[in-house]
Amino acid sequence: MDEVELPPIYCPLEPGLNPARDRVERRAIAWIEGSGMCADRRERAWVIGTRSADFYARFAPHADEERLLPAALWVYWGFAFDDARCDAGRFSGRPAEFLPMAQRIQRALELPGPSGDDPYGRALADIAGRFRALATSAQVWRFRVAHQAWLTGVAWQIANEARGRLPDLDDYITMRLHSAGGEPTFAMLEIADGEEVPDAEMTSPAVRALTEMAILVAALDNDRHSLAKELGRGHTDQNVYTVLMRWEGLSLAEAARRASGLRDRVFVRFLRLREATRPRLSAPGRRYLDGLAYGIRGNAEWGLRVPRYVSRGADPGADDDGAITWADRPADDRDEPLPVATAAWWWDRDL
Repeated sequence: MDEVELPPIYCPLEPGLNPARDRVERRAIAWIEGSGMCADRRERAWVIGTRSADFYARFAPHADEERLLPAALWVYWGFAFDDARCDAGRFSGRPAEFLPMAQRIQRALELPGPSGDDPYGRALADIAGRFRALATSAQVWRFRVAHQAWLTGVAWQIANEARGRLPDLDDYITMRLHSAGGEPTFAMLEIADGEEVPDAEMTSPAVRALTEMAILVAALDNDRHSLAKELGRGHTDQNVYTVLMRWEGLSLAEAARRASGLRDRVFVRFLRLREATRPRLSAPGRRYLDGLAYGIRGNAEWGLRVPRYVSRGADPGADDDGAITWADRPADDRDEPLPVATAAWWWDRDL
């Protein structure tokens, strides 16, 4: 595919940044060096270059340092695992091999101690132990379920690659809600903030819809962030642009505009439903919704600056601290459901 100028991101949310970011980054780098995850200096440089401490410091700007640290460690771990076991390596495109490995990894999260000799399993078990020391059993359970959903979504993505199948928009959004890693990332908000959301609130249709919308907005932003890198590497199999080009017959430039409109329609619905829902919730529930908002904004800012994307995957040190140009208005602010069954319920009037 040819290069394309992508429209700026619409995101009028207030940003946040945890003041412990730099200290957490230093501690995380020391942990990475001792984790055994990275096979060589290059892998280590790219894991550190994800700036995952900065990433989660934007999701949880008010978290204590000791709570922010394990959340940031998981984000570093997640990027390392994704690069080595999902997007590349011998498991990529091989679902029959990926699934057993992924379930052994999941089990390392579930066991109350060290697990096996897989360096990714050992590192995840260490993070899980930190979570158990800080969090309630309900918070740990929610993260565990979210983590399993992520691995399931990645398995679906890998199965598509193995079959040479490009999903339609409905299937793509369903898959991306899981494969993007948004579920475990947002599930850590409670742990980082130290407040447990009442189950009746967390499982309510409105909060579920807001969580899914936040995941999708961030996932579509990530598709945008990673497009240039994927174009440069010739790796553009599954993203919102290829889906729209294939199933709606659009050019890349048309798909970019269409994707921006889809993303903004979801985001505008998120803003409206969050405003209506927030007053009905407890203080922990309101803080969780604030975390979803911080996460959308933080993911967008991080993705526009992190070496992973700005260098097109060429230089793990090439971050960009320049000013960001934001869109003045949404590309589509219609209060109408997306034309896909998996997301239409987010517009239900009784939420």
